[in-house]
Amino acid sequence: MKWSRYIPDPFILQLFAAIGVGYFFPQLADFGYNGLNLGTLIDLGVVFIFFFYGLKLDKSSIVNDLKNWPMHLLIQGVVFVLFPLLVLIFYPLVPQDPSYQLLFISLFYLACLPSTVSSSVVMVSIAKGNISSAIFNASLSGLIGIILTPLWMSLFVQKQGELQLSTIFINLIIKIVLPVVLGLILQPWLRNWYKKYHHRIAKLDKLTIVFIVYSSFAHTFHDGSFGLLGLDNTLLIAVLVILLFVVVFNFSRWIGRKMRFDRADQITIQFCGTKKSLVHGSVFASVLFTENVGIYLLAVMIYHTFQLFIISFIAERYAKEA
Repeated sequence: MKWSRYIPDPFILQLFAAIGVGYFFPQLADFGYNGLNLGTLIDLGVVFIFFFYGLKLDKSSIVNDLKNWPMHLLIQGVVFVLFPLLVLIFYPLVPQDPSYQLLFISLFYLACLPSTVSSSVVMVSIAKGNISSAIFNASLSGLIGIILTPLWMSLFVQKQGELQLSTIFINLIIKIVLPVVLGLILQPWLRNWYKKYHHRIAKLDKLTIVFIVYSSFAHTFHDGSFGLLGLDNTLLIAVLVILLFVVVFNFSRWIGRKMRFDRADQITIQFCGTKKSLVHGSVFASVLFTENVGIYLLAVMIYHTFQLFIISFIAERYAKEA
């Protein structure tokens, strides 16, 4: 028996460690030295994450993969339409109690996020799916999410008066869009350098996410906002997150067969359509929300952890079937 498959990913352990440090030492989030503080480091990290994202985008494969547009349209429809609507239709049933409102927005925020890039491609590769289409859709999803995620969230962000939509888009353009564009422009000169050092650069991505998670939960614990949820609601959101995954995954499998895609494309539809990006979720949360950020990230973190375990298990099963 391979016990390694049951050991949590080190990155997951780091995230939960960040939450623990945020609980016991929330004051560190406000520490600064000579004008440099954690918030500044996070902003710089976010800029570099999307700059490197622009460097690694394969423009030629994106152009070549445009021919399989029915599959791409289906995947993006599942990610940005089906997911949010499955949560949104239940909003009239949500009590006006603040704890339930926070719980709902956390779940809705998860539903509005784009798909992952790296783990989607890795899992599709293991399962013998359509790798090039997985790369295309994961990359495309990240770009579409820059626009659609804040648009969906504007239904509730503006209502709460946290940030105006124009402010959100200005921040997104400065921190995300411009770095991606700059990365694309500098590809001819820096892409080989990125390929050589991408394993080291990946550590910067993860470190930035750990900092965002720590800062978000530290402020949320310090403000006492987690008291609004309680253990019962935390367990409830975990159950809802898993249920949401099960519904969307089974729908993706059914619709892929119904539309007569081949086996490789069906796997890509299931995996890319049901993944949600913790990287984008953490980054967008730092721009979209000014308070209770830790609570809004709760559903994303639970989903991310669950999807890594269950999708890796399914990918290995598909590989054996192939």
